Amino acid sequence: MPFSFARFASLALIVTVFDTVARAESPSTAASRWSPIGLNANQMSIATGQPSLVVMSKGSTHIPVWSLSGGTAGQSVAGVVTGLPGDCSAVKVEIVVITNEETTSAALDDVYRVHLSQLTEGEDVTERYVLGTPVRTALPAAPFVSRTILLESHYAVDPAAPLWVRIQREPTDPRDTFTRPTGLAMVKVTPLAALQPARVVQEAKGYNSWPMLQALGDKLVCVYSRGGGHTIGDDARAVYARTSTDGGQTWSAETVVADTPGYGEVEVGKGLDADGAMLLWVRRIGKGEWHHDLYRSTDGVKFTLVTTPKLEVRPMQITDVFAVPEVGLMALWFAGDYGDKPTNAWGKLTSSDNGATWVQTPIETGLTKADWPTEPAAVYLGDGKILAIGRTEVGPTQFQLTSTDFGKTWKRSPTNIGDIAASTPSLILDPKTGLVSNYYYHRGGGVLRRRVVDPARVFDHPDRWPVSEPITTGSRVTYDAGNANATVIGDTHYVSFYSGKAPDTGVFVSAVPAPAN
Repeated sequence: MPFSFARFASLALIVTVFDTVARAESPSTAASRWSPIGLNANQMSIATGQPSLVVMSKGSTHIPVWSLSGGTAGQSVAGVVTGLPGDCSAVKVEIVVITNEETTSAALDDVYRVHLSQLTEGEDVTERYVLGTPVRTALPAAPFVSRTILLESHYAVDPAAPLWVRIQREPTDPRDTFTRPTGLAMVKVTPLAALQPARVVQEAKGYNSWPMLQALGDKLVCVYSRGGGHTIGDDARAVYARTSTDGGQTWSAETVVADTPGYGEVEVGKGLDADGAMLLWVRRIGKGEWHHDLYRSTDGVKFTLVTTPKLEVRPMQITDVFAVPEVGLMALWFAGDYGDKPTNAWGKLTSSDNGATWVQTPIETGLTKADWPTEPAAVYLGDGKILAIGRTEVGPTQFQLTSTDFGKTWKRSPTNIGDIAASTPSLILDPKTGLVSNYYYHRGGGVLRRRVVDPARVFDHPDRWPVSEPITTGSRVTYDAGNANATVIGDTHYVSFYSGKAPDTGVFVSAVPAPAN
């Protein structure tokens, strides 16, 4: 049976005797009123492969661990957790790992993932199965130093049903650079209370999706499109808007932004011009044509067409507009067909006349899908620095895009942001604290997430993003939910996303306190 940390003081031997490593961030982001429930090595058994149950010893301290190979793939162990509190709604899963190898080094990494399911009465054991994303962490600089690694920050549970947990090392992941065994000492499962539900913007029948959210003073403007399914070019798809003056609790009647006969239209980017009016990019497809129209609004109700720029490279999307000193307005774009051929690209659009005209500049072309950053979000940090995050279509992590010269040149790097699946990022820079919040929806996992960082920490070190925190939950139907887009009013961030199951999805907004120092 699992044991409670609150009831068994012997656990302290494992987590305090060896736990002297300095961590880049705490693995626990969501506070819980419950103590973790644990499975030690003796309470787990082989699930796949041939891992070994051994004892790691130093002096008079002897700890049973599961030895997981750094060279042999497919080794995993599993256990069952019971006794979850009746009023919990989810769990967080962490592991404690130790190595006795002298070759350990902070320059090396290992990778783990978790498999989760529940043994619910009368239900197939795979019904609630979730395959966690691989998590990479740096090894300690010395042996016999434990690490607590967060593998899943929010897995929804039925508290009455036993929880099945399987832990697997991934030595074939190219990011796992430590070829020697590591020891799994325990699994920590922390019960969590329910997250705050999102506020409803639109739940009318139809595929309401891909929302954009912008603050106009104290007013929220949410723009979304509606069609018959997850399609972008059908004539039935048009763009609509609603506004809220009470933080998204209630919304105005729906107004039409764009509904051109013979075209499918989708909002793809938003922002503010130099006068504080809302700008909105709308992609318009139909009649063998493909356009991006820029609209402007001062009230979020009436939108006026500003321009339809003629661009040499046809973007798939033009994303959010932001201001850059010495440049004017800037928006990033990406182009391609989502195929495997090296035909993909990304770049920037700039305007020196407050959005009336735009100049297109490709930054990278001829990219494979694996190297292609899509749906990027950016913030200007000051001193010529721009920080952007791009979605990945096939890779294990989001991309980080940086510039130190007001967007003239750029560097693209992989990050350690891996709890994603075609997850569109949205960035907020808080002027009071200087902190950047990266919001994204974990498709398939059904969780809206946030990572908060001092940009100085990650600008030159994109693999140092802190762990994510769950904000709210939605549909786990992979492509029928997602596309976070954020804005800010005062000390509150507002994040829109869509969620449901085709042919009907809704648009929602979560209110999130801005992070404190």
